[in-house]
Amino acid sequence: MRWYKQYLELYGKGIDEYPQDLIEHIKESYKLAQSPVPVVSVVMIAYNEEKRILASLWTLANNRSKYPFEIIVVDNNSTDSTADVLTMAGIPFYSQPLKGPGHARNKGLEHAKGKYIVCIDSDTLYPPGYIETMVKALDKRGVSGVYGLWSYIPDKHFPRYKMVFYELLRDIHLVLLSFKSPERCVRGMVFAHRADLAREIGYKTNIRRGEDGYLAYRLKDYGKLRMILSLNARPYTSTATIASDGSFVKALVNRIKIAIKGVRKYFLKTKGEIKDQESNLL
Repeated sequence: MRWYKQYLELYGKGIDEYPQDLIEHIKESYKLAQSPVPVVSVVMIAYNEEKRILASLWTLANNRSKYPFEIIVVDNNSTDSTADVLTMAGIPFYSQPLKGPGHARNKGLEHAKGKYIVCIDSDTLYPPGYIETMVKALDKRGVSGVYGLWSYIPDKHFPRYKMVFYELLRDIHLVLLSFKSPERCVRGMVFAHRADLAREIGYKTNIRRGEDGYLAYRLKDYGKLRMILSLNARPYTSTATIASDGSFVKALVNRIKIAIKGVRKYFLKTKGEIKDQESNLL
């Protein structure tokens, strides 16, 4: 059985469907995972994730690492029952009324005690060795950030056999892109970096998405960005982003078009200041 399947008992379920004994188990596992003197701060941001956040936290609580860690949750002004789910499960969290992932990640950074930051998205399920695998690669001289690849949780519209093909093409694209422009491969759900450098730079707050890639781009001034290919660092996430295209075929075609249009990026390094698209501004 794939490691993530046990967490589907909660993933996508409403608050009224949670078994009470499982909630108590997660609550206890979360407490045991927290270190009072963390080397790593695992920072989760959430916006309207009432049906997925608890399953994601469950996977983090089940992580085992030689690096002591803390889990920090930031609710980015959710309008659903995200805060209620966290309260019910006894999970402490910070509220960030300013909308946008940059604001939420900066709030987590503000409260982080660890030397390293592992960024987490609340709609994503993480393998049991995720934190250790990411931090082990980050804890090397000359490395300022690390990032990984990811898979999708299959459903009736996006079955696993289709997603394997999609992910393979996507992975090839990102690996090719990583040689010259690694920052273009970075996604917040699979990103870890040094805390001191992030505080100096800060997450960009005036954009809807891409705050992770912007920070990664700036981190290159301080050290290398490493891509982690290990399956231990490969989480499973929601198909929501590709479902927005309407169908598997449309999603695949759209992303192939984007890759072809930007093929020159495989051979050229990003230079100068990154310009924000007007449609991406908050």
